[in-house]
Amino acid sequence: MSDLEDFRRETRAWLEANCPASMRTPILSDDDPCWGGRKWTFKSEDQRLWLERMAERGWTAPDWPKEYGGGGLTKEETKILREEMARIKARPPLHSFGIWMIGPAILKFGSEELKRQHIPPIVRGEIRWCQGYSEPGAGSDLAGLQTRAVDMGDHFIVNGQKIWTSYADKADWMFCLVRTNPDVKKQLGISLVLFDMTTPGVSTRPIKLISGSSPFCETFLDDVRVEKNQVVGEIDQGWTIAKYLLTHEREMIGGFGRTAAGEKTLSQQAVDVLGLDNGRLADSFMRADIARWDLDAKAFELTAERVVDEAKSGQGVGNASAMLKYYGTELNKRRQELLMALYGSDSLVWEGEAWRDGALPRQWLRSKGNSIEGGTSEIQLNVIAKNILGLG
Repeated sequence: MSDLEDFRRETRAWLEANCPASMRTPILSDDDPCWGGRKWTFKSEDQRLWLERMAERGWTAPDWPKEYGGGGLTKEETKILREEMARIKARPPLHSFGIWMIGPAILKFGSEELKRQHIPPIVRGEIRWCQGYSEPGAGSDLAGLQTRAVDMGDHFIVNGQKIWTSYADKADWMFCLVRTNPDVKKQLGISLVLFDMTTPGVSTRPIKLISGSSPFCETFLDDVRVEKNQVVGEIDQGWTIAKYLLTHEREMIGGFGRTAAGEKTLSQQAVDVLGLDNGRLADSFMRADIARWDLDAKAFELTAERVVDEAKSGQGVGNASAMLKYYGTELNKRRQELLMALYGSDSLVWEGEAWRDGALPRQWLRSKGNSIEGGTSEIQLNVIAKNILGLG
């Protein structure tokens, strides 16, 4: 315990000395945090410094092995680091599909060569990744994908199309599911491959959403060469890896249900807008709705913390990721609905700097997609019913 107390004290002092003041403010949009990568332009010198300082310690991926650039922290130390960052409302130094999804898969299934090649740049924020899973004819039935990789000896030639590829137009590399064997049961002939987005034959096209933004893309693969040393795990065994990676994606999406670091809570915003009456929120209906949300959010936070602790102890996240993804999604949708109700007609403002160019209605519209991405809510409920509750 004294070692952990020393670690907390040292971590607190280091964060206070090294986290710039501007990195202790709420994240305002998808483009506001640091995503890193070859195409990234830092929003400020503070943003660059914060990433460099944290990456130097491996604290962008604090619990990854030190030999690959991670922090090498224990689960207890990682938890303390997150608590101390939350205490000063520090932003995460890096938003990264590399850290959230493909990195854990490479660490678990990848060759030593792949680990040495890809993990350190992920930790340092030098490469931005995108995910090539969904296809126009293979969404919820992901195993039905048709993007084909033909064996050419020392490499594959890949042809096909991916859709809903988040930030593909901004990414440097893709982790992509391809069919390497069409003559076996569909789950058995899939491989997970990695390739640079500048490879000849790779092209992207943004898909504009109702929210007005274009985080998703169509990605076209025309005779794309992929070296065999860029296969994660064994050829034709990608389905197992894909499912493992999805548990991390669903855990990430479930995090949308939490209030971001530095952001005002629902209760705080309600007090700002409605004021207090005898120490209580003036609007009794809104007070009851927010109280229900707060209780559910706290229960979700404690459940997520338990699942993470179990995962760090070697049990893995597994099917619990479906539970986190589903409930986190519902919490975020409810939160956006409550914010729209709280701000009334002001929540309909679509443009103007004073209203962050309509961030509120755009986030409300965007939240609807949470119940589709990473596996639909219906799929998650089936997983929960079958694999957690044992209902057949």
